[in-house]
Amino acid sequence: MKIIFKILLYSTILICIQSMNAQEIIPLYNAEIPNSKTTPNREKAELGADGIFRISNVTVPTISVYKPDKSINTGTAIIICPGGGYRILAASLEGSDVAKELIKWGITAIVLKYRLPHDSIMHDKSIGPLQDAQRAIQLVRERAAEWNINPEKIGMMGFSAGGHLAATASTRFSETLIANPKNTSLRPDFSVLIYPVISFRDEFTNKGSKESLIGKNPDQQLVEKNSNELAAGPASPPAFLVHSSDDNPVPVKNSILYYEALQKHKIYSYLMIYPKGGHGFGMHNKSIPIKWMDNLKIWLSANNML
Repeated sequence: MKIIFKILLYSTILICIQSMNAQEIIPLYNAEIPNSKTTPNREKAELGADGIFRISNVTVPTISVYKPDKSINTGTAIIICPGGGYRILAASLEGSDVAKELIKWGITAIVLKYRLPHDSIMHDKSIGPLQDAQRAIQLVRERAAEWNINPEKIGMMGFSAGGHLAATASTRFSETLIANPKNTSLRPDFSVLIYPVISFRDEFTNKGSKESLIGKNPDQQLVEKNSNELAAGPASPPAFLVHSSDDNPVPVKNSILYYEALQKHKIYSYLMIYPKGGHGFGMHNKSIPIKWMDNLKIWLSANNML
């Protein structure tokens, strides 16, 4: 009886996560998932005591599409990458909650449930999440007309490790890691990076995220390849960055380094640093009344995305 109850509870939680105003849930790949080993699906969804839904053991990636009312649709789309140290996904706080706010602005919000890197499920775990991010961009761009999206107004948003993924998609878009027969552009048109892990260099990085993606003793070349402040170039898209000065898990220097790298290439970007707030505050930094989402709306308008 207890086993049956647990199964029902798990199923209910998973359905709740997937149906939080999402009009459509789509498998990321139509056929074989690239770079995957054949393993049982052990995906698990849990509601924490803090009220946050978290998903772990993701092996089958999906996107959940949240569509704005047609009367306010701006044509802009944002693909959201929840954080969680490349170990879990904070599916509500940094996913569905954000999507429900963005559709009020006329933005099509797409929450990416990306694979979490592990040697047991991937041949090369260091590229698995990036493959899913590239596929999400490809899929959204190729279905843009169907979803009333402007294919030149597709951005990536990421929180914490999801910020690392969004930044990596913004710097390594010319490194095609998926099948792309139509040569669809894999470059985001802009990025929104919230307390992001940017660098994998020891003095700046979040150790857990780094180890999850590239292992405990990575080659220095792999470290530098995954340090987005080093990978940013003249074709990188503009970025909106938010961080707090007292962020211990992910030092604020991560956002500063990326902002400086973009400025070096004269890429219009915005950096907002809170004096306090720590890490993982989602849309609401309760330590100060200034809302970064308000500033994001202004920045998107200035970039002709709203």
